[in-house]
Amino acid sequence: MDHQHLRAFLGQRVQDGVITKLIGKWLKAGVLEGGTISYNEAGSPQGGVISPLLSNIYLHEVPDKWFTKVITPLLKGKSVIVRFADDSVLGFENREDAERVFKVLPKRFARFGLQLHPDKTRLINFSKPPEDKGTSTWKRDTFNFLGFTFYWSRTRKGKWTVLRKTAKDRLRRSLRRINDWCKASRHQRMAIQCDVLNAKLRGHYQYFGVTGNFRSLQLYRFNILFNSTFILERPKIYHSIYAANP
Repeated sequence: MDHQHLRAFLGQRVQDGVITKLIGKWLKAGVLEGGTISYNEAGSPQGGVISPLLSNIYLHEVPDKWFTKVITPLLKGKSVIVRFADDSVLGFENREDAERVFKVLPKRFARFGLQLHPDKTRLINFSKPPEDKGTSTWKRDTFNFLGFTFYWSRTRKGKWTVLRKTAKDRLRRSLRRINDWCKASRHQRMAIQCDVLNAKLRGHYQYFGVTGNFRSLQLYRFNILFNSTFILERPKIYHSIYAANP
């Protein structure tokens, strides 16, 4: 984030000089690495409590308002933008609109000192599949957003609908953390291990527990049961974890 642009954005929202001065101190705060202090001319302090808020204000001005007020009126079809922190998805009804915005988007970001991720930024066809095509004969594009993979699938009545499942990389990361925790916690009492594993299971379910994601949730639960077999008595962990099922 360019500090000059950030101060201009803040000036549109904050009129209290005390607050703007305090934010300026945060931006000028140095970073201590290996006993050496460095001062950055761009970005926000790593780990600073104000950093998420400043980043959200910056991104709200750069892509969000620009897309809503400048781009949307020029499009031929409907459009939508969904952003959470630095992750965003832009949807277009018309393919030509998507291609035009895709070309100009890097220029918009570069103007304010930002760059698009070269691997994650791509143009995909996520339109509704034809009704006369089967699920095995029609290849559909998918995309990942906030830990979920979005894809087209048929309902029990045979209608197309968008479903979500845990992204493969996020699921692998969660399983690896569970495995590492189980190996490192063998010395803990069974009651403590049961409580921690149930808390992890509930937290995972509360975020990833959405319609259509049953298989990924089941795999996560079975992984906990398998790894905890070497630590806890199987009947007790079964009883404890099944009780935590939503």
